[in-house]
Amino acid sequence: MTEQNSAPKYKRILLKLSGESLAGPSGFGIDPTEAAHIANLVKRVHALGVDVAIVIGAGNLWRGATGENRGMDRATADYMGMLATVINALALMDALERVEVITRVQSAIEMPTVAEPYIRRRAIRHLEKGRVVIFGGGTGNPFFSTDTAAALRATEIGADVVIKATKVDGVYDSDPKTHPEAVRFDQLSYMETVSRRLSVMDTTAVTLCMENDIPILVLNLWEPEALIRGILGEPVGTLVSSD
Repeated sequence: MTEQNSAPKYKRILLKLSGESLAGPSGFGIDPTEAAHIANLVKRVHALGVDVAIVIGAGNLWRGATGENRGMDRATADYMGMLATVINALALMDALERVEVITRVQSAIEMPTVAEPYIRRRAIRHLEKGRVVIFGGGTGNPFFSTDTAAALRATEIGADVVIKATKVDGVYDSDPKTHPEAVRFDQLSYMETVSRRLSVMDTTAVTLCMENDIPILVLNLWEPEALIRGILGEPVGTLVSSD
């Protein structure tokens, strides 16, 4: 199956990226090479006629849990993380526009000088016009993860799937880095994912996807062709759904 002669399985996707996806080998900061790599992948998906929305985390710059563990007020720490997601969103927007993919950043925390405010109908209109939309600022509320923000935005824009892009090729029954015998799942139900506490997305995000029947596809963004294959409906990674 090739990109040229295959219709995508999903017409509109929500791509969830970790902040670390921008970090490169150091694990911290923003590496322009990594941003360019992601931008080129998104360009290929976009060229298939797929509407692409993106939610990106901030673990490469700041983690709210880190501040809280050191005595910081949790809400303050979370707001700092939300601001950091906008920095990542702007970096990714720049990388996308360098490869001629028109992109808009919308932030749940208003900062009109650098990003549009999040307005659902405007976001959908951007997608309909063929623009990529990056949602920054999380949900705009503390105590919610960017995974939950991804599930929420996917529901709001009518996405066909949430693609959780990681550095692991799916969901395992234990950590494959420390357990070589770990078994990868090809498919899981929402309830099994929650009851077994598998590290797909946090429980709030999985439950939101379950209630709105939005499948979650977990794949390795750095595995050659994995994202394209997933979009085309080929078996790749782990699919979490109601089936």
